Amino acid sequence: MLTGRESLLRVIGKRRRFLPNRQIVSASTSASTSASTSTSAPTSASLKDEIAERDALEKGSDCGGVVAESVNCPVCDALLPSLDSTIINSHLDYCLAKGRKRKLSQVTLLQLNFSRSKIKVNSISPADKQTEVIPTEPNRIVSSETINNSNELDSSKEFVDKSHSISLRNNQLIRCTENLVADATANDNFTSPLLLSGLKEECVDDCDMWKVFIPTSIVGRRYGSRGELNPESRILLSRDPENVKDRNAIKVHYVDCEDDNMLGYIPRELAKYLSPLMDKFHLNFEGSITSLPKDLRAAVPIQILCKNVELCDEIYSNNNQDFKSLWIDVLHVVERARTNPSGMTRYQHNMALLIQEVLKSNSHLFTNSEMSFLESYDSFPDDSKRLFARLYTRKGPWFRMSNISYPEIANYHQAIKELVEAGYLCSFPLPNELEENDLEEVLDILNIDELREALRVLKKKCNHGTRKQDLINLLISLSKDGHCSELQSFVLATTGSCVKVSPLAESLLWRAERLFFLNGEQNLSAFLLVDLGIVKYPAYKCIISEQIFSDRSELLSYEEAIEISQVMVESLDENNTELVLQCIDKSVSRISISSEESKSSTCGSMSAFLSHFSASWVYSKAVLLGVSFFEREKRYVDAINLLKQLLNTFTCDRRRGYWSLRLSVDLEHLGRVDDSLQVAEDGLLDPWVRAGTRIALQRRVLRLGKPPRRWKIPSYSNSVKRKIFEVHIQGRPLNCKTGMKSVFYGEDGERCGVEQLALQYYAGEGGGWKGVHTESGIWLTIFGILMWDILFADVPNVFRTKFQTAPLDLETDNFYEARKSLIEALLDKIVNGMAEEILITGWESHVGTACRGVNWEKHSLADLRAAVKCIGGSCLASICRHLAQDYRSWSSGMPDLLVWRLHDCYSGEAKLVEVKGPRDRLSEQQLAWLLFLMDCGFNVEVCKVTPAPPVET
Repeated sequence: MLTGRESLLRVIGKRRRFLPNRQIVSASTSASTSASTSTSAPTSASLKDEIAERDALEKGSDCGGVVAESVNCPVCDALLPSLDSTIINSHLDYCLAKGRKRKLSQVTLLQLNFSRSKIKVNSISPADKQTEVIPTEPNRIVSSETINNSNELDSSKEFVDKSHSISLRNNQLIRCTENLVADATANDNFTSPLLLSGLKEECVDDCDMWKVFIPTSIVGRRYGSRGELNPESRILLSRDPENVKDRNAIKVHYVDCEDDNMLGYIPRELAKYLSPLMDKFHLNFEGSITSLPKDLRAAVPIQILCKNVELCDEIYSNNNQDFKSLWIDVLHVVERARTNPSGMTRYQHNMALLIQEVLKSNSHLFTNSEMSFLESYDSFPDDSKRLFARLYTRKGPWFRMSNISYPEIANYHQAIKELVEAGYLCSFPLPNELEENDLEEVLDILNIDELREALRVLKKKCNHGTRKQDLINLLISLSKDGHCSELQSFVLATTGSCVKVSPLAESLLWRAERLFFLNGEQNLSAFLLVDLGIVKYPAYKCIISEQIFSDRSELLSYEEAIEISQVMVESLDENNTELVLQCIDKSVSRISISSEESKSSTCGSMSAFLSHFSASWVYSKAVLLGVSFFEREKRYVDAINLLKQLLNTFTCDRRRGYWSLRLSVDLEHLGRVDDSLQVAEDGLLDPWVRAGTRIALQRRVLRLGKPPRRWKIPSYSNSVKRKIFEVHIQGRPLNCKTGMKSVFYGEDGERCGVEQLALQYYAGEGGGWKGVHTESGIWLTIFGILMWDILFADVPNVFRTKFQTAPLDLETDNFYEARKSLIEALLDKIVNGMAEEILITGWESHVGTACRGVNWEKHSLADLRAAVKCIGGSCLASICRHLAQDYRSWSSGMPDLLVWRLHDCYSGEAKLVEVKGPRDRLSEQQLAWLLFLMDCGFNVEVCKVTPAPPVET
């Protein structure tokens, strides 16, 4: 593996199918022309497809739906579960007791028959096991005061007719909610995809929000302890504050079986606002199951009602704004679920949100035609939005129309037509118009049998194996030998109509993703991880005072650098040396052009960390990969020229240590020892050379600078040559092969690595130590928890999206300088013995929340507390200060083992151990850490594991 390849891949991120500037790296081809794609506006949305889909759901008796019944209250017309007599009776008692309603006698009530509306519920797709059954009527929110003039109810027939005409939109409160939801826009910081905010005050003054039936569902059924569902039983909500995934979690169980019959959970977005109502205001919620899904593990539709009506009236009368705001948020979430009931269509909203946020914050980076093109996505019908979002996230590039089928898309033929007309999709070209690249892409959607059939049509035998790529390569070579038209006709006849995401749409969406997430490792799937509750991002403020890209030309240069890097990596994978050399030459020339810009943007600026989003920074990574390529080919002169170019261009970069080290090594390869020594000595004078690379250069100077080259012994000689205490243990080896990880038999007879064998030794005859094999993990976890409030403090420009796990400047010197007073104040508390208290508070407040370096699952709170207690405040503060000042240089290479033993409840001792197998030696980074820890007063040692001699028989 070439050094720098993985780092460059992280910058590239998702490989682009279409590279508009691919030809610029080829000297033999002319500059690529920008493709012009039609951006005509999409056709206006029609409601016919939605109506047909709804009718199909209501009439689909052949899908095995489950029949559920509901009744309407004769007083307020609220929708009630017909199978739950307790809820019906309690609701009637409340309605009859209200002074504003006409009190009906028992005889009158008997004369008024309840209107039963049978609801036929069907799954969208019987083949999709995850598809939940969505009821029709229970998705309405019905207030218990919907009908204000109940005196007009003269007969049961008249009431029945009216009851069926009552819907969500007749409710004043929900009508206000809908208007605000439609008009809501993202604020300057960010709008979560799960929440819309801000009801107008006047919309809720005359409404009893807590008397609303809330339709929702039971999710997380796989976590439930009860599989079967009983629609006749009442359900109850209870809090689950100890849930590590979500501190707002709310469990659902049957009223009579609370302890061991949990059915699942309330959706996360609704629990976020119901949980404080239950905790702070002591509200209780009960309800019933409204319909049964075909798959018992799918989401179960329910409706719930607050049981503390009198308490709510009292709180509301006291004009409690928190109480009112929480109820408004609850109704917002329910309205969002009503308008978008299926979780399968949430990706549609996520893509729309991403486009909206990018255009709002970065409009200066798009042309008018590009903005119009992206804005047109929001005007598509739902089917078109969903289909494009689906296809964009798939591998592709070509898709057979006959294989496109999604349960949430009613008419995909119409959706494809609209997307093609708008320029979002491309259809197959006509025969004889397929270019070589298109032909290879189209052949990729054929299966092996179809590829073999193509060979038979061409009357050729396959003598190149049975791998799919071998067959494709053979067919492509045949197309160049005069079989092109025949092969194209066969392919088009076999695949039928095909579509792919257009180059323009792909390029603009790729740009939108890059601007939204600011890295190549995240994409639209990050929304999905949040929606599913798999990832929870920390809370912080996005304070933006300067743009990353000041103008469009900077962005285009950055994109071009990423494209050239992708071409270079692909060329390395294909062993295309000529194209690799062209990419290196192009990167070097681009760096030379932007040399002065790079120097001014990376030195002395408060926002120097934003230089990572410059074209020159991306090119520097491509050039470093070129250095590794030349070193592998033993072309040391070329490697030296590239390294000198990097050192001359980037004068304020923490990578200068590695560049100086490689330059010294390559000069020694050429026999230029004096030059190699001089480079190493100059590197040690560079303030940007730190940590392990500094130790490596010091050792090179001591080795190369012996008399007569150098007579004076450097001042750091004694420090580097310090002896580190060593412990030698023996074990029964399972393998002793060079290049393989050493495996031994442990004391229990099980196979284990050298680290586990060392832990067993320290736990036994080594002194009764308890410990963990952690390397850097436990230290980064402790650092992240202790520094949490500082990591996510209100610092301008370091947070730009709600999908960050750390500030953008964490791995730069700016992190410490911008927060120096906060960091030093916290370190003083740690020195004074408050580390354990801060650790416990941080764990309880943030457990489960994603943060750079923090591993909640691997390290328990008990182990972290013991480690902090035994390490001591002074030593722990030294490590935290070191990481805060230079996180990137010191976040790796820490000792393998942390072992400790407690003397009592308040004190103990700790030891840090680096474990080495029979053929291992300390790296410079590991040595740097051990020397630093010794300077801080830590007890450190190296444990060397060697094979035990064979037992003579």
